[in-house]
Amino acid sequence: MRHRGRHRRRRRGTALRAVLAGTALALTAAATMISASQAEVAENPGALKPLTAPSDTARLRLQEHLVPARDLKRLAASMGRPVGVSAVLASADRSLRGAADCTADDRESLPVSPPAGRAYCWDRADAADTSWRPHSVTTSADAADDGVRGTHRVILTGWTRAAAGGPGRELARVAFVDADDPARPVYRWVLLVVPVDGGRDYRGLSSAMSGMVWYQDKLLVTTRTGSSEALYVYDLDRIQRTTARTPAVGRVPGGWSADGYRYVMPAVGSYRFADGRCTASGPPCPATLSLDSGTAPDSLVAAERTAPGGDRSARLWRYAFDGDPARRGLLATDSAGRADAVEAYRTRVSGISGALSHRRPGAGSPSWYVGRSSGTGDGHGGLWRQDSAHARAARCGADSSRHCWAESSGSLSYSARTGEVWSLSDRMLFAVPLTALDRSLR
Repeated sequence: MRHRGRHRRRRRGTALRAVLAGTALALTAAATMISASQAEVAENPGALKPLTAPSDTARLRLQEHLVPARDLKRLAASMGRPVGVSAVLASADRSLRGAADCTADDRESLPVSPPAGRAYCWDRADAADTSWRPHSVTTSADAADDGVRGTHRVILTGWTRAAAGGPGRELARVAFVDADDPARPVYRWVLLVVPVDGGRDYRGLSSAMSGMVWYQDKLLVTTRTGSSEALYVYDLDRIQRTTARTPAVGRVPGGWSADGYRYVMPAVGSYRFADGRCTASGPPCPATLSLDSGTAPDSLVAAERTAPGGDRSARLWRYAFDGDPARRGLLATDSAGRADAVEAYRTRVSGISGALSHRRPGAGSPSWYVGRSSGTGDGHGGLWRQDSAHARAARCGADSSRHCWAESSGSLSYSARTGEVWSLSDRMLFAVPLTALDRSLR
């Protein structure tokens, strides 16, 4: 009896363990489903939230600071007559390589969906120098309706060199790409600098540069310089030749140097937030810029920098450009030199790397295309199309991931002439037809 009892207790114990195991499996499956559901909800940023309260929009106000004309004249008198874009392109000394001539690792960094229509990798010497990283792009389609600067179709890409000393010690340069021959684009580097000492000298733009827009004859770039956030303004007709090839940046015995670069472009102005340094609760740190030529007047689009994978919402906003011919390429300001945002939203997209506003045919209001970095800061990111009602993103791969955009992606620039959206990975420059992008966003 005791023997049979032990068997019955063993069977009951076995059955109980089986029930508990089954319950645990069910709970685990349910938890997995809930977790997946929560991840799906968390990944989808949902609709944009308009910001209209004065307490929100006042934080976006910029104060304009223009470099005195006498300082720029003094610098030009010392360095020689400024040159323009055509002179830089005529001296192009590097070539972009078509996708077929790029490595498999290069091509792996391109978007998965939609695929790039055109793609290029950089000159091998530049690709091998990993201290420099590309982050931003703009084209002559932003500068002029016909997409031409002089007689050239031009692409500008902005790069930052990290410095051992940390933030505030970087350098920034721009690749001037002659894109007249799509089969063989060529380019030349120009170092960005800032006049100092009343135009008697200049220093390098010692800041990370994550976004830029070429509008009319000006180039506006995002910067992060120690204790303040700003947009710097450059004049494409004020490019100066250097005379010395040394590692120094600025005036040197016998001439002018720029870390070995032949050309520099001095800043002609800047915009700083009127409320001071950017913070989570104050003015937004700008992550990227783009042009929206579908508004009246044309507008500069900006997006806030937040950590990839974080839960803090970011701001999207725009400023109007000035219509006064005497202020070509500058933002519209009041009599005190203040520029106010004309539209603003909050988005739940984090780690924004690119933002573009574009009015699609038949749409009542512009759609915002928002590129995001991966949650870990590397690997393929995502790209969402948002408005005040919906959010859409491409899906790719066997698991229908939304991480379909480029690796370590940069800013976005739309060319109405060709219907393409230009962007960058950390290895390649590429363009995607906007129609293909919209088809992928389901």
